[in-house]
Amino acid sequence: MTETPILDNHLHLDPVNGRGVEAALDFAEAGGTHLLVLNKPSWNLVDSVDNPSAFREAFELTIDVTADASAELPGRAWPVLGVHPGLISRLVDDGYTPAEAAAFMQEGLDIAADFVADGPALAIKSGRPHYEVDDAVWDASNDVMRHAFELGAETGCAVQLHTEGGEDFTEVAEWASDRGLPPEQVVKHYAGGRVDGPVASVLANKDELEVAAEGDAPFLMETDYIDDPDRPGAVLGPKTVPRRVRWLREQGYEEAIRRAHVDTPARVYGIDTEATLS
Repeated sequence: MTETPILDNHLHLDPVNGRGVEAALDFAEAGGTHLLVLNKPSWNLVDSVDNPSAFREAFELTIDVTADASAELPGRAWPVLGVHPGLISRLVDDGYTPAEAAAFMQEGLDIAADFVADGPALAIKSGRPHYEVDDAVWDASNDVMRHAFELGAETGCAVQLHTEGGEDFTEVAEWASDRGLPPEQVVKHYAGGRVDGPVASVLANKDELEVAAEGDAPFLMETDYIDDPDRPGAVLGPKTVPRRVRWLREQGYEEAIRRAHVDTPARVYGIDTEATLS
């Protein structure tokens, strides 16, 4: 399993409530080499999210656990920091207007971008609710996402998106492009095997991976492991991506493996998963 780097593009490590580095060790023992570690929603990591310092605290916790995980991998791990789009609903329920909630979330993204610019973090996460909301919340969420694109363009980093499901995100990619962020630096997290517009980060189930492998578009693989002791193995366990790479190899998809774990990470994030593999 060391013929190629193996990257999980979207995994959570919870140093407060979860297994933390132990989950990264499971990934490595299964053959995994590289991780992109997303901060969990701020309300899972800190007592309250009522001022921007809460974002900073959540981000620093994620940076620290990612560094600890990186030391245990044959490759390395990078933090990806951002504001979960579901926060807008919590803020509105607490009395914020949608516009006020959006402005607060944009402050959190500004802090995430500072961590990218200063070096510890690799990319930003944003998006919009994956559930039904009213028009005002939807419009405000799109404003937050467009702000993330502006920050990505300014700092030269990719933006991972948590959004509703589907295949057609060409409008979203156009929003990014209009703000100076190339669509190839926009990543649709929790994607199926085919996405129009952004790069697909394909949830590692066999059917969708086969769709991605049969095509020629850049793609990534992920588990969206959430490191929640009440939901062990959710969404997919940390061993899943290495196991799916093994399955792809058995099916003869060597080119697709390299595309997902070497070529696309270089194209999207500017990282060299081969040079960082010891």
